[in-house]
Amino acid sequence: MSGPCLFVHPRRIRRGAALTLVFASVLATGAAVGSWGAEPGSRRDPQAARIPARAYVGAVESDQVKAAAAAAQEDGKSGSKAAREVVSRSGDRWGAVYSAREYEGYRQTLDGAYVGVGISARRDAQGRIAVERVEPGSPAQKAGVRAGDRLRTVDHRSVTGLPVTEVVALLRGPADGSPGTRVELGLRRGGHEWRQELRRARLTTDPVTVDRLSGYDDHRPGTVRIKVDSFTKGTGERVRRAVRSIPRGDGILLDLRGNSGGLVSEAVTAASSFLDGGLVATYDVRGDQRVLDARSGGDTDTPLVVLVDGGTMSAAELLTGALQDRGRAVVVGSRTFGKGSVQMPSELPDGSVAELTVGHYRTPAGRNVDGEGIDPDLTVKGDDGPSAEARARTVLSGLGGGA
Repeated sequence: MSGPCLFVHPRRIRRGAALTLVFASVLATGAAVGSWGAEPGSRRDPQAARIPARAYVGAVESDQVKAAAAAAQEDGKSGSKAAREVVSRSGDRWGAVYSAREYEGYRQTLDGAYVGVGISARRDAQGRIAVERVEPGSPAQKAGVRAGDRLRTVDHRSVTGLPVTEVVALLRGPADGSPGTRVELGLRRGGHEWRQELRRARLTTDPVTVDRLSGYDDHRPGTVRIKVDSFTKGTGERVRRAVRSIPRGDGILLDLRGNSGGLVSEAVTAASSFLDGGLVATYDVRGDQRVLDARSGGDTDTPLVVLVDGGTMSAAELLTGALQDRGRAVVVGSRTFGKGSVQMPSELPDGSVAELTVGHYRTPAGRNVDGEGIDPDLTVKGDDGPSAEARARTVLSGLGGGA
């Protein structure tokens, strides 16, 4: 499912907000939000003075948002709506307000499991909702729903014009919903319209795919592709295990195209697979500089190429920047999205959650990512995926890995 993906339970925010930083990415389909958590490898930067704190445009304090929400509630109005208006007027391009139901649903997604029908949605400029992806083996896939189908209604309610986050919440049902509950979708494909009843199921996500592209049959050194779609819980360890299992002489193609980000702790763990300790990124929270370090013992010898595109975002950009700046990988593809700001969540009086920008992160070389993106070492023009992968494999073979 598309939508914000957080990991802090709304009811725990008051106690844990000071330690919980949220790292957000906004897709064309809606907000896909990842998180900064309490990092074992995070520390204050002893050379913080050399890294200028980046002023963030349109900042608004959580107290202002909470006050607006509380005042609206006293007047019998929607507190969350008032909060959204304050955040919107602030100019904080990554700030957002989510209902407790939405927030909990996205936390579950980052845990790698959720109750739903297996549809990822997107919204076009006219506010129409379309199916972007259908999860294999999901209720939607078994019922014949396809990517590109237009989603018109959910349980007879029109979804045209609704935020993707709200559409996702409708598809998933109540926060305490269980597998087996029914949901009726109104769909359109070309000139054909129909209604489809589905039963929600507990679905698990597997964001890491590992396959060998060459060298298997003739026992020559080959190329192993590690495709990472997002950084949900356990992704970093999956990458680490994949790297450790690669035969000597093979090269690694780390495919981060279309990766919308996720848990920063998982991106740091993934970086640790390829680095022997050292800096992964720096970040500031209202000028307070901190750093994220890789663990020691990573594979620093296997030839590595990272494949990126304009859909490579947030935590995926953090990983790309670290491997590029540290000289560990050659980056191939097109410029990444450019999302490098830090959000902190605050619970509002009605239980909804406001995420506000409080800082930014930089690569080990001090490069700002937010609004800039990361330029590859070798640019492949256009959106020709096969061509980009072919170029990446050629580069990898030149590094001595694969064929």
